[in-house]
Amino acid sequence: MHSGPDRRTVLAAAGTTAAAVALGGTLDLFDTPPGPAPRGNGHAGTPRTTHAYAAEPAAPSAPPAAAGPPRGGTTLSAVSVPTGEGPYRRLAAGAPWKRVVRTELARAGARRADRRTPLAGFVQFTDLHLVDVQHPLRYEYLRAQTASAWRPQEALSVAGAVSLVERVNALAGGPATGMPLSFVITTGDNTDNNSRAELEWFLTAMSGGRITPNTGDARAYEGVQDSGLRTYWQPDSALRDADKERGFPRIEGFLRAALRGVTSPGLALPWYATVGNHDALPGGCYASANRFLAEFAVGGRKLLDLPEAEGARMWKAVRKGLDPKGEHFAELLRSQRRRMRSVTPDPGRAPVTPEAYVRALRDPRWRGKGPRGHGYTENHLDRGQLHYAFRVSDDVMGFSLDTTRRDGHYEGHVSDRQLRWLERQLARHRDSYALVFSHHTSTTTPEGGDKLLSLLKDTPHVVAWINGHSHRNRITPHGSLWEISTASHIDFPQLARTVELVDNGDGTLSLLTTLIESAAPSRTDFTDLSQTGLASLYRELSFNAPGARTDLAGTPEDRNVELLLRKP
Repeated sequence: MHSGPDRRTVLAAAGTTAAAVALGGTLDLFDTPPGPAPRGNGHAGTPRTTHAYAAEPAAPSAPPAAAGPPRGGTTLSAVSVPTGEGPYRRLAAGAPWKRVVRTELARAGARRADRRTPLAGFVQFTDLHLVDVQHPLRYEYLRAQTASAWRPQEALSVAGAVSLVERVNALAGGPATGMPLSFVITTGDNTDNNSRAELEWFLTAMSGGRITPNTGDARAYEGVQDSGLRTYWQPDSALRDADKERGFPRIEGFLRAALRGVTSPGLALPWYATVGNHDALPGGCYASANRFLAEFAVGGRKLLDLPEAEGARMWKAVRKGLDPKGEHFAELLRSQRRRMRSVTPDPGRAPVTPEAYVRALRDPRWRGKGPRGHGYTENHLDRGQLHYAFRVSDDVMGFSLDTTRRDGHYEGHVSDRQLRWLERQLARHRDSYALVFSHHTSTTTPEGGDKLLSLLKDTPHVVAWINGHSHRNRITPHGSLWEISTASHIDFPQLARTVELVDNGDGTLSLLTTLIESAAPSRTDFTDLSQTGLASLYRELSFNAPGARTDLAGTPEDRNVELLLRKP
């Protein structure tokens, strides 16, 4: 930080420091000189619009501020919890999670709540994993090796995501302060199989419209859940499969309902996207250049089961990154043709290249509340680099990174080139607080992660690194900033997070984070196969999924928290 009063100090002294109600747009990726400082008629304590540095037309305004902090619809008011006994447990609304104050990086002043000035408020989605459950490249047959290979709830992922959109639209403001929420950002793994169909489902869920979560035969399901294999829950069948032995119900009409059209209202807020390994790589771990896998994805064969020894070898290769180009995977598929099921070919299952990813996000059909491209500009089409900067408010900048490995691996990677770009951007915007977004965490980025964390710790105006990937809530202090990792929306407890940044007026800042569930009721009804009923069932099935981890909610210190830090 340079010496002397900065723009934040001047604005605060004038009584006009505030967060933006609308997004100014994406900054040019390639170091175009910034424009003049934002100007406007803001009011003290109320976020205002800023359009400086905009590369695209500004997005519409967020809803007006609530009269006070709204608690309803968040885990501050209720949390879905299991009830009853038995191997399969129903869910109901349980006791809320209280807010925990964390002071590892700064003390908590007694009067800070009375002095606060809002700087920014937004929502983080991460690891939505919208799943084409009939996709030929899915490896459900590794279920014996890892619970993440196949989940009983996956066919309902679109209904669950739409219900999460409905929850955000119903929020009256930031749950901690009541400030307007300005945008939603996804931190990767928006899709599961790196397929065009899944990407379109995600874009429609976020921007609004009708989604039919079905590929292949428009009249029938062609996956593992009507295969007659005991390995998988066969919901429509009387077969005593392995999951029914654990208490899973028989629900006649489940598959037909799961493939039925779902209508999304679209987010009422502008939204931004960050890429994750499942968005960029087939299977989330194979280099997209493998021609055989690309052709197999759109073809007419699907492998449903595999001898345990073969599955163990394949999982070891995936887990240890021994087959980044998918060559051994391709050979396995060639060798198992006799065991495969015939399915209807579908070009919509084709893998998505970085260029196609950007083109889709910039398609006017999926602009929604904007901004066009949702962070990505025409420059990204030419350069193939999926990192960008955007102005969050008068006093806050956002930086979205691409931590995926295009050469194949589920772990993260940050190139030296991207680090140099971020260093330049942080220096250029040293008068603004910085929020850094990525898919991978500090502990899941073995290549470049240490350098990235060192850069962020050496930059005093960076206040938070916000990410996902691990499917677990975890908040970690790093010297002068907080790393905020949020749980997925496919594994229980299926959460998203609101974040509110405030100036406490006493030399400290606070990041107030609050977890939210989807709008679907906690309690389910097996006869209710409506869109909302399926979203409730999505959550309950995820709780009961065999082998699912039980630590993903994190500790109270990782959930609803106030994170104190010193002003730079």
